[in-house]
This record gives sequence, C-alpha cells and structure tokens, in this order.
Amino acid sequence: MSSTAQPRRGNTRQRIQDVALELFAEQGYEKTSLREIAEQLDVTKAALYYHFKTKEDILVSLFQDLARPIDELIAWGETQPPTLEAKKEILRRYSEALAAAAPLFRFMQENQATMRDLSVGETFKSRMMRLLELLKQPEGTMTDRVRCFTAIFAMHAGIFALRDVEGDPEEKQEAILEVATDLMVRAQGVTE
Repeated sequence: MSSTAQPRRGNTRQRIQDVALELFAEQGYEKTSLREIAEQLDVTKAALYYHFKTKEDILVSLFQDLARPIDELIAWGETQPPTLEAKKEILRRYSEALAAAAPLFRFMQENQATMRDLSVGETFKSRMMRLLELLKQPEGTMTDRVRCFTAIFAMHAGIFALRDVEGDPEEKQEAILEVATDLMVRAQGVTE
C-alpha cells in the first residue's frame, strides 16, 4: 500500500475494500489476485474469504457502499419538482458524491473493459440514466438531451482530466460543477 493511503482502522471489511480498490486501480482488476490483497493486509486468504469469496464480491460491496450517496441523491431528486433550482441542486450534490467516491471512479476509468463485463457496470449505467432523466426536459430536443448527458460526463471526465493539473482541489471541483451547470441550464432553454 502506498504511504499516502491510510486504511480505515478497526473494520476488516473496510480495510479489505480500501486495499483491494487501491490494487485494482494500480494494477488493474484482472491482474490483482485475492492472494495479493491478503498479503497487502497481512492476513491469510482464509481470513479474506470470511468476508469476501471473490474479487467481484469485493467490487460489488465497494459499489454498494460508495454509490449509496448517489442512490440517495436520485431518490431525493425524484421527489423534487423539475425546476431549474432543483436540477442545479442535483448537480451540486452529485459533485459532492463524486468527490467522495473518487477512488471508485478512478477504478472505473482505468478498468473500463472489466466494468462492461461485471454486473456493477450495468447497475452504474442504470444510475446514470436515472440521473439524466432528472436533468433533462421531457420535451427537450436531442441536442438538449446531449447537453444534459454531457453535463454528467463532464463531471466524471473533469475529475480525471484535472487530477494531475496543479491547483486547489476545491477550485477544480467548483470549475467542473460550473461547466456542468452551464450545460444543463442551456439545455433547459434558460439564459442566465
């Protein structure tokens, strides 16, 4: 484990998730074995199996834990009137959820082929489509739908495109959110 990563102490399940995600991101999902995860944690494979039987079990648990704020956001958004302010708030909250789940999104970016093959990839795609439904205008044109989808994609891409760019992380997050919001607002047919 790199010296900068600090595993969560006291909760073996969370420590396994942290180490596995770091190894998946560094080496790739396919090239990481349960044995390597156990070695990194300094536990036996049997101890690891007590919590997770397969790498996919670990990955599914990561998605469930780190995607919970996104699911909560979608549930909240579905109870809101489809106003411009509600849509801006959805993007703001999504920006916060993405920041909190940055390691998971790094994994997704660097393991796209694996994501297509695993059940969590389809689940994530479903979440993104539900989020898109909350942002777009029902009578919007195809161009406006593309703007809303691109707003979401810009938030994902911005995390990766700017991670190695010098600057304050909060300033980067705010800039990404501003661009996404501009796209979504334009799709609503509103000029600000």
